[in-house]
Amino acid sequence: MRPFRRRGEEVVARLVDAEAGIVTLLLDQLEQLLTADRADTGGDPVVERLFPAGHTSDPEVAAEYRELTEDGLRTGKAADLATMRATLPPDGGEVRLDPEQARAWLRTTNDLRLALGTRLGVTAETEPPDDPSSDEGQQLAVYYWLTAVQGSLVDALAGGRAGRW
Repeated sequence: MRPFRRRGEEVVARLVDAEAGIVTLLLDQLEQLLTADRADTGGDPVVERLFPAGHTSDPEVAAEYRELTEDGLRTGKAADLATMRATLPPDGGEVRLDPEQARAWLRTTNDLRLALGTRLGVTAETEPPDDPSSDEGQQLAVYYWLTAVQGSLVDALAGGRAGRW
């Protein structure tokens, strides 16, 4: 991957075909979680992480909060996911994002990292894999790669902050 860099009003990066394929697969998995019936995903730690309880010590208040906010959160996450999918070159290549698309990428890469990190049990002490040949090592390598993608996007956006973003 060539990291995100500012080019005028846009931020631009380049992904190779394998990277674009990984992102597409992760977007597919996230989309399945976002469109699944709540009854089918109850208790899934990733869903709980993506849609956190508004109150941890009172289940009734938490349920009310979820009822008031979850549909809007799902709609926003789905819209951001669709933006990311629409701006992702399926076979790799240049990614060009305007300010709103860049914000959608930030939110969606954050959701992808939350989902993957939750599944893998990532903590502050988790280190990148020494040997990414195992399934978990490969997934952890993807997690850290997503972190780098998101970091380069943040750096590109922050580097050009003149009140326009």
